[in-house]
Amino acid sequence: MRGDLLLKIYYTQGVCAKQIIFNIEGNILKEVTFVGGCNGNLLAIKKLIEGMPVSEVISKLQGIPCGDNSTSCADQLAQALKGYAGLPDENPKNLQCSG
Repeated sequence: MRGDLLLKIYYTQGVCAKQIIFNIEGNILKEVTFVGGCNGNLLAIKKLIEGMPVSEVISKLQGIPCGDNSTSCADQLAQALKGYAGLPDENPKNLQCSG
């Protein structure tokens, strides 16, 4: 991540990743980093979704469970993006901005 961008930090709940840090320019997800979690899977998600419109990322990732858990790192990213986009977020207090 570049230091000159306004980064959004989302504190996850119920998954292995503790935070999701992302940057959006226009309506495009430019960068995403997961702090913690399954490194290989999360790097794959990152490569697949960076450069996509936020609405497309949300529609692809929301509702994905992990094992017996009703949420996943991917679903938590969708919740973070929904909060950023002003859509209903299950955990609205989890989103913060950092400069």
